[in-house]
Amino acid sequence: MTRVPLSVLDLATVREGHGSGDALRGTIEIAKAADELGYARFWVAEHHNMPAVASTNPPVLIGAVAAQTGRIKVGSGGVMLPNHMPFVVAEQFALLEALYPGRVDLGIGRAPGTDQATAAALRGVSPYLTVEQFPEHLQTVLGLLGDGRAAGKAGRLHATPAPESYPEVWILGSSTYGAQLAATLGLPFCYAYHFAIASDVDSALRLYRSGFQPSERFPEPHVMVSASVIAAETTEEARYLAGPSRIMALSLRTGRLGPIVSPEAAAERQLSDLDLQMLDSLPGTQYAGTVDEVVAGLDALVERTGANELILAGTVYDPATRRDSLARIAKAWGL
Repeated sequence: MTRVPLSVLDLATVREGHGSGDALRGTIEIAKAADELGYARFWVAEHHNMPAVASTNPPVLIGAVAAQTGRIKVGSGGVMLPNHMPFVVAEQFALLEALYPGRVDLGIGRAPGTDQATAAALRGVSPYLTVEQFPEHLQTVLGLLGDGRAAGKAGRLHATPAPESYPEVWILGSSTYGAQLAATLGLPFCYAYHFAIASDVDSALRLYRSGFQPSERFPEPHVMVSASVIAAETTEEARYLAGPSRIMALSLRTGRLGPIVSPEAAAERQLSDLDLQMLDSLPGTQYAGTVDEVVAGLDALVERTGANELILAGTVYDPATRRDSLARIAKAWGL
């Protein structure tokens, strides 16, 4: 059976009893494993002011990951464009592409990746960095990176160093907005199904495909869908290992932020009735089970969405757990 390519999304999660440096080194080890296992891409996401996430600066982390891997494409899932001047983003990724030609993805999102106060600290007082200007800024980035359709948006500026190839630009989203924008610009679209509560993936992908305007690089629509997964020896073990992801999902909704707790601590956590009710709608991990159960879920997700690729997230306490899960899935998927 021929299956779609699989990729990996990572946040460099910080666990209790360990520091950010440990999290970043863990991410690099996961990336090296993904490279050896045959995964197509390794993306890191931008988040700020979160005790559980060390992935604050995707371009820096991408450079470190690319230097330690040889084949796998590396990129952002994503860079939150309203936090940055378009010229800065374009130069960062032009430099990465010059260092690692043909291996760099620039996934771009519209959300702040943090709370409003932190977003304000990132953007300063500039009226130029607003969500409302996202479409304009996106086209500026495209023009700076060599997209002839948007060249006028960049004016006399050029992203340097000038690469001989160009990063592959993706639009990320969990709503119909990103889907429609990606369609209009003829760009590939990644739907963030892994965190979309009450997901509208079907409507978003229908609008993306029906409204797609072919571009030179993408004559046809191209969809990647994310999912949160943990595969283990038994269903019970996988659910136990998924415990920290449930606590993290709860902490994000309640504002009780902290590092990732261990599976033991998650199992022993005393929760209020309200917390328990909230957890019913916050699974944390969508596919947790044996590798056969996880693969069946991913097959069904591809069947439902018609995805051209899948990208696998997964919040776990120990990077070794993540590497083991990815190895099980890679073997069963046929990578």
